[in-house]
Order: sequence, then structure tokens, then C-alpha cells
Amino acid sequence: MGERSQRSAKATVRGIRDRVRPATEAELQAIPWLDALAPAERRRAEAAVVVGEAEVGEQVCRVGRAPTYWFGVIEGLLKMSNDRADGSQVTYSGLSPGGWFGEGTAIKREPYRYNVSALRRSVVAGLPLDSFHWLLDHSIGFNRFVMNQLNERLGQFIAAVEIDRLNNTDARVARNLAALFNPVLFPRVGEMLRITQQELAYLVGLSRQRVNESLAALSSQGVIQVEYGGLRVLDLPALRQGGRAAQGRRTARRQTTEP
Repeated sequence: MGERSQRSAKATVRGIRDRVRPATEAELQAIPWLDALAPAERRRAEAAVVVGEAEVGEQVCRVGRAPTYWFGVIEGLLKMSNDRADGSQVTYSGLSPGGWFGEGTAIKREPYRYNVSALRRSVVAGLPLDSFHWLLDHSIGFNRFVMNQLNERLGQFIAAVEIDRLNNTDARVARNLAALFNPVLFPRVGEMLRITQQELAYLVGLSRQRVNESLAALSSQGVIQVEYGGLRVLDLPALRQGGRAAQGRRTARRQTTEP
């Protein structure tokens, strides 16, 4: 067993909850909802937030486990998924930097109905459940943030249902990728996302080769730019439309300029 596999196996046995530590100042600055709090609320929240490192393949949330934290991604990339009865896996969403997730489960205090695992070594922050509910009871700004999260998440999952019905693989890859650049759910991503083609393949549920073909098509349309270590989005609205919008605009420009 290699050093990386030994490290991952050891981490899984211990669990991320056994390796938490206080958040650094830089990590606190990366938490978007802290800016919505009043000064006294923010001091209380910052004192409660903890951080842990999830190894590749390690589960942050597990089906059937009762929630103890509301989680967010400081660095790295996570996957929200579930196992089907036939042994296959369905992926609900990727979770990129700046994203906080599981607020519905935290509000209801019910066991998780999904798994969240690390696609790469990731830094994950957690707000204890009691602190989460205290903020819901006392902070208008926090309530607005959570309400926006739930509203945006609803739109995301409606889009996910549409994606599952798409026969166009390029459009499926494009819209899954667009979801990772959602500025409300993942405010720290910006225009550049650190992701490998294999990680994207895990999220989309396709082979690496097929994802590579779709990325090449989207790149040729001017929708994305493949760079070393990641992807840069050049036209997010077009990406959300599966790349077709960009292609249509380019065709229209040619027709306008041609004699």
C-alpha cells in the first residue's frame, strides 16, 4: 500500500471529526456568511467554527448519520452522492470552494440522506449544530443567507433533474460544470476552478475520455479554456445552456460580418 493510500485509510478510521482544530484568520476570511452577521454574532460564530482536513475518498457526511455540524468547503473539492440499490452511484452535486451545504438537514436535525466525500485532499469547516440554530434564532443576516442558499439549491436540483434527462453528452458536461461556478453557492470559485478531468468525470458519471471530448468541444466554442490544473469559464451563461448559446452567438456574428 502506497503512502497516500495508507494516509487515506488511517484518516478514514479516525474520521475528520476527530481531527478538528480552530480556524485560522485566513480560513475565517474565506467563510462568506460571516460578513452577514452583526459584530457580536460574528465573534460568537468565529469562536465556534472548527476546521479539518479530509483525505481523498474520506466521507465528511454519511447516510444515516446524525448531523453535528453545518459544513463548508474552504479548499478542495467534495462530491454529494448516494448509492443505488444495484450498487451504482448517483451524484447530486459537486461542492467547490466557498460552498456550504446540508442546511436542510441541519435545520431538521435529521440523519443524512446522502454521502459527501472528498475528491481531493480538502479543507472543510464546520459550524456546530447548536451554534447554527442559535444564529437562526438571533441573526436576521444569517437567516437571509440560509434562505438564499435553500432557494439557490432548489434551482440547482431542478436543473440536475433536467441534466439527467439530456441525451446530449456535451450539454450534460457543460451544465454540470456550470453548477460548480454558481456564484451564490460557491462564491470563492471565481472564473477559475481547480479540477482534473478525472474529478469532473466522477461528478458527471462519464468516462474520462468522454469528458475530455466534451471539454474540447466547449473549448472550441469559446465557452471555457482548459488550463494547467483547472478550467477557466469564458462565458458562464453559455455554459449553463450547454454551450449552444455561445455557438449561436458566434454564428450570428459571422452572418453579420460576412458580405
